[in-house]
Amino acid sequence: MRQIPTEYSTGRKDTFRYMTVRATAGYKPAHGTQEWAATNVNIQNGCEHDCTYCYAKSMAVRLGRGTAGGWASPLANPRALGRRFRKRSGTIMFPSSHDITPSNIGECLAVLTRMLEAGNHVLIVTKPDSDCVERLCRELEPHKGRILFRFTIGSADDAILKRWEPGAPSFARRLAALQHAHARGFATSVSCEPMLDARVDKVVEAVRPFVTDAVWIGKANRLRHAVRINAPGNEEAMRWADELLAIQADGAIRDLYARFKADPLIKWKDSIKKVVGLDRPTQRGLDV
Repeated sequence: MRQIPTEYSTGRKDTFRYMTVRATAGYKPAHGTQEWAATNVNIQNGCEHDCTYCYAKSMAVRLGRGTAGGWASPLANPRALGRRFRKRSGTIMFPSSHDITPSNIGECLAVLTRMLEAGNHVLIVTKPDSDCVERLCRELEPHKGRILFRFTIGSADDAILKRWEPGAPSFARRLAALQHAHARGFATSVSCEPMLDARVDKVVEAVRPFVTDAVWIGKANRLRHAVRINAPGNEEAMRWADELLAIQADGAIRDLYARFKADPLIKWKDSIKKVVGLDRPTQRGLDV
């Protein structure tokens, strides 16, 4: 096993982090939330957005911690709500298995405030509701320097968004949230993971003026498995999954990479790195 330096995304050419590379087969690259943060925090089980592709929902159902029909009616975790925080090493992602919505914004703000007051750096990931983001920006203003927003926008087409993310905000509301956070001087980024159609270019161009960090692009992971669990017996959803997987075949991903590989705004999730042959860090939270 050896370590090699890789330039980190701070804009400083003399700033490096290390990725671990194993010469032997079978090493485990960071994936999912591990690519972005060292740890993650959640305050509830379930999510009103009820995304059909949701990994957290499929895992909860598989492990008996929830049901496909009950996921859209979240249950708060009292222990998580009362949690106290110390300064941690690396970025904390909040949340990772649910979202920030009008019904839980108060609880989310209370936990985020304790996290930030302890000196932590926090990656706030959400399919953003513009009202929620306005409140987050207003109440977390004192901690602005330790917050990076990452807004999930997998398509610019509301019909596609509604198909896969039935309870989540429209494209216009997500874009308005991004614009607001940017105008208030917060660090901003966008996640196009999963891409939900073949027109990710439209998302990139719409968000480009309001992103200070990066736009991440990634495939749908274990899509048929998740859909089978999250939408049992829904043959239409399985057809949607097959259509999306066809769009994200390796040839299409290589073409996508060729279009954007010189764009300094774009970063690639592990699902794409392994197709196009990019380095795949094993260290958590590098956000590279």
